[in-house]
Amino acid sequence: MKRLLFTTLFVVAFIACFAQMPHKVVFYNLENLFDTINDPETHDEEFLPDGAKKWNTYKYQAKLSNMERVLFDIARQDKAFPVVIGVSEVENRLVLEDLASQPKLKHGNYRIVHFDSPDARGVDCAFFYRPDVFKLEGSKAEKFHLPEMPNFRTRDLVTMWGTIEGEPFFFLVSHWPSRLGGKEASAFKRNAAAAQCRAIADSVRKINPATKVVIMGDFNDDATDKSVTEIMGAKPNIKKLEQGDLFCPFIDMLKAGYGTLAYQDSWNLFDIMVVSENLATGSTGSLKLKKAEGSKFYGNIFRRDYMIQKEGQYKGYPLRSFVGNNFQNGFADHFPVYIYITK
Repeated sequence: MKRLLFTTLFVVAFIACFAQMPHKVVFYNLENLFDTINDPETHDEEFLPDGAKKWNTYKYQAKLSNMERVLFDIARQDKAFPVVIGVSEVENRLVLEDLASQPKLKHGNYRIVHFDSPDARGVDCAFFYRPDVFKLEGSKAEKFHLPEMPNFRTRDLVTMWGTIEGEPFFFLVSHWPSRLGGKEASAFKRNAAAAQCRAIADSVRKINPATKVVIMGDFNDDATDKSVTEIMGAKPNIKKLEQGDLFCPFIDMLKAGYGTLAYQDSWNLFDIMVVSENLATGSTGSLKLKKAEGSKFYGNIFRRDYMIQKEGQYKGYPLRSFVGNNFQNGFADHFPVYIYITK
């Protein structure tokens, strides 16, 4: 009888502990995850066996293995696979399926949300999600609108919605237009992306104010830039949020000197997550944002020693797959970011 009682108590304690485990949401710019097959509809010539980078099966498999290593280490950190992983710079659904089926990731049983976008190079944004935790109800690709340049082609804004522990969630992943031509000259494009992200979030919350929104991506702007803080209206202080506000946990991180990519020997933080007020504060439902153990920030950057360049001109930078056309067998030029959600 005592043994049965002990076993029962152990199981109950284990279930209670598991139920309280935080859900991790990740974003990672995978930096040019291309297959080796020519797509006549896109400009993917650089990443072909006879292209400038001599992209072949060996290099493709090495890239998949390196992405697997990072994503599995992110999972191993908490002994649980992230519930949602947003990604950018992926060529098509095939490369997503190949990544999800890597030996260490296949146990995550990930499903995929992906749409082919009109980007000239053929790179897209997408989601991996765990169907045992996130109950998908729908998904859609929102075309990027730039009235000043109606023929401008770039990545779609990919959205999906459903529930986590019975609470409604809406996720959006995007890769905003680059700084080609200079930061200031190209800012209007990213401002347009920010305005569109905000409009989508507001429309979702208007239909159901209890919906918890997570906007993520490579914004090609810092967390403190106008596009994020003014156009999107993301605020840095969780204690001053009002109903309907958006909160960006990466603003304070950037101000403290943290970054996700390096350029001209300084750090930028382009890889950003923005969440709705009710997720930040828990004003509706039970799930809310949580700081990592021992951290003073609600946002997190994942970096490990093996992900960092050890020598040469880019020493200390993220270890990327290529420098120019020279294959380094690295990872990506961005570090991934993540947040925790828990009761």
